[in-house]
Amino acid sequence: MSTRTAAASTGLASAATRIDTLVLIAAALLFILALAGLSKQTTALRGNTLGIVGMTAALIGTIFLALTLDSGNRVLSAALIALALIIGAAIGITWARRVEMTGMPELIAMLHSFVGLAAVLVGFNSFLTTPGAATETNAFHMGEVGLAVLIGAYTFTGSIVAYLKLSGRISGKPRALPGHNWVNLGLAVLAIAFIVVFGHTTGVRGGIGYLVIVAVAALALGINHIMAIGGGDMPVVVSMLNSYSGWAAAMAGFTLGNDLLIITGALVGSSGAYLSYVMCQAMNRSFVSVVLGGLGSGGGAPAAGGSGVAGEHTETTPDAVAAALWQAKRVIIAPGYGMAVAKAQFPVATLAERLRAHGVDVKFGIHPVAGRLPGHMNVLLAEAKVPYNIVLDLDEINDQFKDADVALVIGANDTVNPSAEDPGSPIAGMPVLKVWEAATCVVFKRSMSHAGYAGVQNPLFFKENTDMLLGDAKASVDAILAALPTK
Repeated sequence: MSTRTAAASTGLASAATRIDTLVLIAAALLFILALAGLSKQTTALRGNTLGIVGMTAALIGTIFLALTLDSGNRVLSAALIALALIIGAAIGITWARRVEMTGMPELIAMLHSFVGLAAVLVGFNSFLTTPGAATETNAFHMGEVGLAVLIGAYTFTGSIVAYLKLSGRISGKPRALPGHNWVNLGLAVLAIAFIVVFGHTTGVRGGIGYLVIVAVAALALGINHIMAIGGGDMPVVVSMLNSYSGWAAAMAGFTLGNDLLIITGALVGSSGAYLSYVMCQAMNRSFVSVVLGGLGSGGGAPAAGGSGVAGEHTETTPDAVAAALWQAKRVIIAPGYGMAVAKAQFPVATLAERLRAHGVDVKFGIHPVAGRLPGHMNVLLAEAKVPYNIVLDLDEINDQFKDADVALVIGANDTVNPSAEDPGSPIAGMPVLKVWEAATCVVFKRSMSHAGYAGVQNPLFFKENTDMLLGDAKASVDAILAALPTK
């Protein structure tokens, strides 16, 4: 290579690096603005769009820099990158188009597992291409690799177990080994100890065995930890795994020397951790116990004997509910996962519109963990074009139930369970929507044979002012709409 050619190549590489830095800064700002936009329903679409633009810019910038600095066969490298993008986009688009809103929680859990697996693969690849040497710098790098494999492997298997529980492929009940907390502690100490040893090894042969032990211990830790958590606590688990996937991505960024990946991972990790903290407060759970794996012994376990709840329930008809709604002045609707399963959000939105046109004050009360995912109900109602200003969270709506003529509980269970006020209940202390304070409460439920996702029977069903409207939620709402007066 001539001196002029070498100088031109160096200049091109320098320019590409500067361009990549500008793209990195722009993408990072877009990601921060995206998170800010996603914090409110009214700006969520804008936030999502900013996130898409930021990720597109990050991909283009990274590919441009990689191809510019590639001293080998750039055509082959570009072809391999294009092939990876095509395969990934095809899988992502196919899944996104097929998944129902009810399936979003398990899809997200599976996507978290991919992030964890990617961190593991990046860690192993980084070690195999740059094995350890007896220098402080490489020892630090080996520590980054070990942490990436530890967090990534845990996130991988933990997310798969969460996916299997959420999709119903395995039981949502806690499945804990004897002394499972001690097992978790032992696996974590083992993995960290071998990361320390791994950081002081030299060469591939000297360190690969230790890295494999770290990976196996973390894989087992993910399985043992999440298997011991009950179904009622899975929304918190999905949020926490989201945080872990972010930290796994950040560690992968350290091993690759990719600043944007570090920033993105830190944003996802910190925002996921904060969301988990908020959800723990909404479920009266200890945030520390979530991080340390102390869940599964409480709210996730089914209550023995249905919590001792007994009584006779009263059933009603769509015609009777329609008459009560038409005569009411204030109506509050509390949706839950059952509404999502029945795809009843559109007739529910129509019902609210009809009542509001008649002069009825209609509001929606949303529990922070309604459904299987934070914001699940908000997304469904937004999809059905329910006005944002009548969708209130638990703190805003709870004091208004005592003034409501009718409370409609559509597919919700644990989030409206008065057992939360019983100190002996598995969900004791969990903030719930106080729908029973309305003059009349109507509960839409498929049948009386199923308890909530937490496995706790609901005394709301047997209260004197509660009527049960049994059957498919969508069919029931359609029948109520048909029974409403036309004028």
